[in-house]
Formats: sequence, structure tokens, C-alpha cells
Amino acid sequence: MRLQGKRAVIVGGGTGIGLGIARAFAGEGCRVAIAGRREDKLREAAAAWPGEPPMLVHAVDVSDRPSVTRLFIWATEQLGQIDILVNSAGVNIRTRSMAQMTPEQWDQVLAINATGAYNCMYAVLPQMRARREGLIINVSSVAGKRALSLGGVAYCASKFAMTALGTAVANEDAPNGIRVTNIYPGEVNTPLLENRPEPVSDERKAAMVQPEDVGTLAVAIACLPPRAHVPELIIKPTIQQYV
Repeated sequence: MRLQGKRAVIVGGGTGIGLGIARAFAGEGCRVAIAGRREDKLREAAAAWPGEPPMLVHAVDVSDRPSVTRLFIWATEQLGQIDILVNSAGVNIRTRSMAQMTPEQWDQVLAINATGAYNCMYAVLPQMRARREGLIINVSSVAGKRALSLGGVAYCASKFAMTALGTAVANEDAPNGIRVTNIYPGEVNTPLLENRPEPVSDERKAAMVQPEDVGTLAVAIACLPPRAHVPELIIKPTIQQYV
């Protein structure tokens, strides 16, 4: 129970990587609140968690600043304080090339993946600064370090923005005792695969990184003492090249 006494908000915690991290944190004794757009998925995830403490749930649209504000007011009331924020909300589209996608799709992807992370960080940072301690984990992507056609134009741009946001805030708020880590996953078996232009085989999915793998990594980061800062980490399946 290495995270006993810690309190975390996992945004995008109802499915995929966010849920993998939420389960890993809760398994280490952390008090966890999961948030996301679909309340039914959040409640399903919370009900499936067999351990203690139970997971709390709250719906949020990260692209909507008032919705984010409401989430963090609620989470602070429920948890007492927020020690850890995980930004794992993310979307992608099927039409990923510049020629195919529409301006509205660009706006959607950037609003959730980039501005959504900003909105959540903006909401939680004041209390972390006041305590002079806090950890933020941003789930970016290898597409936030390399502009890959597999990710697509909008997704890569949004993840590059998330990467820069995390790095800049880490440098700015380090004197305030706040650590920000960017995690760059490669291919992970999550529902986001449903928006791939081409279907992904079950064999390929089984060979990918699984959400619980990223959860294990996030726990390792969260268990480090405040003096130790991991700015960034890449995790990818062995079957995937990193170029």
C-alpha cells in the first residue's frame, strides 16, 4: 500500500490507460476519483473495482472550463486535497490526414487533448502551489515526440502541445515543489483503437502495451520521494519500432 494516504484525480479514468492507472493507484491504497465524459463508463469502472477504498466518479467535459472547475471543486471537497492529477483524456479521429480531416475535427482533437489538459492543470495547480507539493502525470504519446502518420495531423499536433505544456509547467513550478511527468505511450490496447482508419487484429492488440502496464509505470513515478523528478518516459510494445 505504497500510496496510502494519497489522493488522486484521474481524468479519462473510465476506460483505457486512465482506468489502468486508476486501478494501479487504488491497489496501492490511494484514494481515487475518476472523471470523464461518459458517466455510465465511470460508474461501470467504479463498480468493477473490488478493493478498498472505493473509486469516486464525476462526469466532466475537459474542453469546457466551467465543467472542469466544477470537477475540481467537487474532488477537493470529497478528497480533502488533490495530491496527484493524471491527465489521460484523449480522442482521435478516423480521417487523420490534412486532406481528409475537417477544421471542426481539428478543433475537437485540440480542445480535448491539449486545452483539456491545460484546463485541468490550471484548476489544480493553485492548491498544489499553496502546499508546495504535488504531482501531475500527463499521458501524451510517442506521437507527441515524433510526428507519425499513424497518429495523424491533429493528434500529433495536440500531443506535441501537451508535451510542451507539461515540460514548461514542470520547469516553472519546480520551485513550488510540483513535479510534472510526461508519459509517451506507443501502441496501447485501448478503446481509442476503434478510431483507427484500419481495423486492428486481436493478435496485434494482444502484443501491444496493456493499460495495466502504464498503471505500473505511473505507480513507480508516484512512489518516488518529492526530491526526485522524472520529466518524461517512453513506453512501447516490443513489436513497435521507435523512430
